[in-house]
Amino acid sequence: MIRKSVLGTSQEEIYERVLYARNRQPGSRPAVVGGKPITEEAAIELRVTAFGTAACPPRGEWIHTPLIMRPCDQLGYGLAAPRNGTRSLLSALQAHIIKWLLFDSRPMTKDNKSIVPPDSYLRPTEERQEEALWRACSEVIWRCGSSNQPEPRAVVALPATQIYVLHSSQYYQDGITEMLHIFDFKSLEDLQIFIKRYLYLFQSEEGSGALLLLYACILSRGCENIIKDLDGKLTYLLSTAAEGSLNVTTLLLTGRATPYLHNGVQYVGDEDHYAMPQFGVLGRSAVGLLVWYGNDDSHTPNFSNQYPGSRLKTPALPIWVTGCSGHYGVLFNTNRELLRNYHAERRFDIHYYTCGGCHVLLNVDTRAQEDQGPLRNDDISATPLEKLILTKWQDAKITWSGSAPFAGDSP
Repeated sequence: MIRKSVLGTSQEEIYERVLYARNRQPGSRPAVVGGKPITEEAAIELRVTAFGTAACPPRGEWIHTPLIMRPCDQLGYGLAAPRNGTRSLLSALQAHIIKWLLFDSRPMTKDNKSIVPPDSYLRPTEERQEEALWRACSEVIWRCGSSNQPEPRAVVALPATQIYVLHSSQYYQDGITEMLHIFDFKSLEDLQIFIKRYLYLFQSEEGSGALLLLYACILSRGCENIIKDLDGKLTYLLSTAAEGSLNVTTLLLTGRATPYLHNGVQYVGDEDHYAMPQFGVLGRSAVGLLVWYGNDDSHTPNFSNQYPGSRLKTPALPIWVTGCSGHYGVLFNTNRELLRNYHAERRFDIHYYTCGGCHVLLNVDTRAQEDQGPLRNDDISATPLEKLILTKWQDAKITWSGSAPFAGDSP
């Protein structure tokens, strides 16, 4: 079996070149007009919900990480970003970009098969890249807002040019939050039109696309609901982990920032305490989640039920955000029927991608091996990525298929 080291500090790709946002004509950059200017109270609440305090500035990567796609001929389906605290959010967004490119946008025949090879959809034009980006952003924002039944709504905050919240002992200016205008939407279609119109603010090299997306998801869910979702296990959404918080990922995948990954509601108590409900994943997710914590306790949540239930492990489509010893990426297969067809799931290829440009292709064989036993989670020779895959396909044999048919940095 071929083995490669992946998901360790030695594999994390170094930004060898700067990827700039595409140039746009001035006419395609409409000024932000309308909406309601943010108040001091709202700005403080937003920063406290996200970062735990408004008296200190947020970590710098949130101010300086735009949403930029890679060149069309070099892993063109992928976002490009350095390894930092935005990675958990960007990986969830990346999964939805792949979802739209591979499945939502593909014309289907009567027998539910693609007209052209699925891999061709992973080589999008610039126009398809932009459409995938604004559709993916709209989808995750709307999901956060639609979780607030019975009146779903989405909220987006975009920076204008005027400062509405002054620097004080309670609020430290960050150059973005104090300049926001708040916009409300009652339909997904209206939200999509708006995000498409102002997409350049998310993509601009000097912009804060990751922060704007985070704020939209928080505001759509509601700051009060975010705190309720965390259930006292955490007091704010983000963490100090190098690649961000798993709760940000669950917010984008499920619309709720739950720390519990089990199915449905579980009641937990003991002889000294009443059983209290813990709200996990309430419905099957379109995009899944797989996690493996390894032997490093610093990446393991300080609460139970940290491993995904079947609603995350077996999503509607074969796409998973992965959290492996604190590193985030995306696993995906191009066959829509993979999780619905027993025969398709016996032996198949699976792609792994990170926003840093790492891309590898692996083969997963779930058939019984007579001459060579399967990998096991306690196999010390298995890589972290292989061990993560084994949390879904327990008795699989995993082999690395060599170079994938795309250009990119090697892992």
